[in-house]
Amino acid sequence: MIYASMEQAFSISIRGAYRPEAVADAARAIRGALGRPAGIAVAFASPDYLPFLQEFAETIRVDGHVSDIIGCTAGGLMEGAREMGEGSGCVVMAVACDAAEPVLPDADGLFQGPVAGRPHGGVLLANPFTFSADDWLCGWNREFPGVPCVGGLASGGNADQTAVFYNGRIVDAVCLPVCGTTGILPLVSQGCRPIGEPLTVTRAERNIVYSLGSQPAYQALESAFEALSDSEKSFAKGNLFAGLAGTEYVEDFKPGDFLIRNILGADPGSGAVAIGGIPRTGQTLQYQLRDRAIAQADLSRVLAAADLDGRRPFGALLFSCLGRGKGFFGEPHYDAARFHSSIGGKPLAGFFCNGEIGPVAGRNAVHGYTAAAAIWVEKKS
Repeated sequence: MIYASMEQAFSISIRGAYRPEAVADAARAIRGALGRPAGIAVAFASPDYLPFLQEFAETIRVDGHVSDIIGCTAGGLMEGAREMGEGSGCVVMAVACDAAEPVLPDADGLFQGPVAGRPHGGVLLANPFTFSADDWLCGWNREFPGVPCVGGLASGGNADQTAVFYNGRIVDAVCLPVCGTTGILPLVSQGCRPIGEPLTVTRAERNIVYSLGSQPAYQALESAFEALSDSEKSFAKGNLFAGLAGTEYVEDFKPGDFLIRNILGADPGSGAVAIGGIPRTGQTLQYQLRDRAIAQADLSRVLAAADLDGRRPFGALLFSCLGRGKGFFGEPHYDAARFHSSIGGKPLAGFFCNGEIGPVAGRNAVHGYTAAAAIWVEKKS
């Protein structure tokens, strides 16, 4: 068990299978470290915790003096500057500050239940097997334009091993509106760079792109691939993606301007390319190459450009793609260590996601191969 404390937030990790005594110890550590009740706790746990969710949540709430707990299953955990990869365990972050009551997103609307006023931000956890976070975020963007929403899609295995929970009850999704004197600073770092030319989608049906500009989508993909160097071509297989521009009001597109989507298939006969997203006619699409050096440079850029505007960070939630981690960067703890350092060693909790949620060009969306963070900050008076 590892923990580090401060006055407003506290993060703790438990390694190994569910043990009631270990969870009780963690709850008491939360209570002792904060010294007052916590409005919210956010937890990420390996799938073997699922049979014990109600007991787990009740222990954290009662013994830890926590009002509510939200969380989800995870295929890998992060706490502090460490990434714990596969294996059993959980991480919990408790926050003693102004916190609105968590609400349940409605797939046909915004929330099941009221949200008082306009939130400063939101944290969304969703089950990718049962809930369309992309569709719901469109509603958030309409209702709260310019308000960041950060989060992740639960991971851990197949549909039976993946869940989101609220106070021990399994739900499709849960959102924490951030209100009062607390705010969140969203940071989104991607791992791809644009290749080929940015082209306008001129014909598409659902997730099938037929033409880009005046050429078939497949021909544009082929041209982008042929423009790569020989060394780039050697590792491009499995690392080519489609990027949908977050806004059209950009003269020179660069990493960070796109929503990264998988290429699901391509047909040279029809010229069609199937992607893991729904493009719209008139939207700019540019193919992308996933690259470790680009991911490292983009993370450094995002952290260096983070503008706290005089606000004090007191913790962070980190949502990193399952495709990142040691296998991608070639060294352990890459994302966690750098985000943790960027907030001055304050508490951090996170997990490896099936999709990451955060804003690009002022609009919130689900990303792939990305690291998205919600930095807890005190709002300026």
